[in-house]
Amino acid sequence: MTQELRITRPDDWHLHLRDGDMLRAVLPETARHFGRAIIMPNLVPPVVTGAQAAAYRDRILAALPEGMTFEPLMTLYLTEDTDPEDVAAAHAAGLVKAVKLYPAGATTNSQSGVRDFDKVRPVLEKMAEIGLTLCTHGEVTDHAIDIFDREAVFIDRVLDPIRRATPGLRVVMEHITTRNAADYVRSQDRDLGATITTHHLIINRNHILAGGIKPHYYCLPVAKREEHRIALRQAATSGDARFFIGTDSAPHTDANKLLPCGCAGCFTATNTMALLAHVFEEDGALDKLEGFACKHGPAFYRLPENQDQITLVKQAEPVIFPEKIDTKDGPVTVFDPGFAVHWTVA
Repeated sequence: MTQELRITRPDDWHLHLRDGDMLRAVLPETARHFGRAIIMPNLVPPVVTGAQAAAYRDRILAALPEGMTFEPLMTLYLTEDTDPEDVAAAHAAGLVKAVKLYPAGATTNSQSGVRDFDKVRPVLEKMAEIGLTLCTHGEVTDHAIDIFDREAVFIDRVLDPIRRATPGLRVVMEHITTRNAADYVRSQDRDLGATITTHHLIINRNHILAGGIKPHYYCLPVAKREEHRIALRQAATSGDARFFIGTDSAPHTDANKLLPCGCAGCFTATNTMALLAHVFEEDGALDKLEGFACKHGPAFYRLPENQDQITLVKQAEPVIFPEKIDTKDGPVTVFDPGFAVHWTVA
């Protein structure tokens, strides 16, 4: 017997689309299910000005297959040279929905990120004034800090001081991975939200390291202990509007994932909604899925919800998802949850 769940069309509040041939290959995997997505600006070179964001948006729309509807929500990459007035103009034009903070060296293509946070204070103050959201990659990059502790240290050393020094600044802690982060969000006012990825609801650090290194589970921030994964699931399925989906779906070719210094990222655009239905059903919270995937994000970003809907169907036989997405650059492996999934999008 099949089971159906009809929900508002979801949005993805943290997405990597890359550019060129990779963009053309992976965009349909998101647009098939999601109405909008916050687009990450860490191209090479990064998207740092309003003009560059407009050009990137045009390339995304040009790559959208005929018959698909999708709205890219553009972001700017915060650097120490970012012009507050350019940010304000891009926001006023309706082009830019957020500015992304990468601590320099924290993740893929983050070399242009911030080292001296005092140098970006004028931008943050302007953002607080105009109500523009700051999205943060929440890790310090100090080599003296254990990689599994970098998110918690970022909250104490960087995020909390920034928020205290910039009243009214709206912040999204992206791809949180720890109980520390979930607890911090709950302890703060409604100007702070957090995205949680699909894969961090499913894997812990054992999936990456136990029984041999699994490069396709390697991501940044790296998955943590099981206690943190459980805390993330509790946050996601709680109905708390401060938590919403941001897949951080990050396409890398297999060749780049399997290098001696392999790229970080899990590609989940293809099967995220099916995996979320599995997780929420497993935790007895299917009634909370629509909030997490479809309603909390628009509310935080002060945008209307999508008007159309999708239908999730649970079937008796396991769903077979594609193992890889073929691109002209090489194959991209689709995230494998490691268990049978019976949900699919009709």
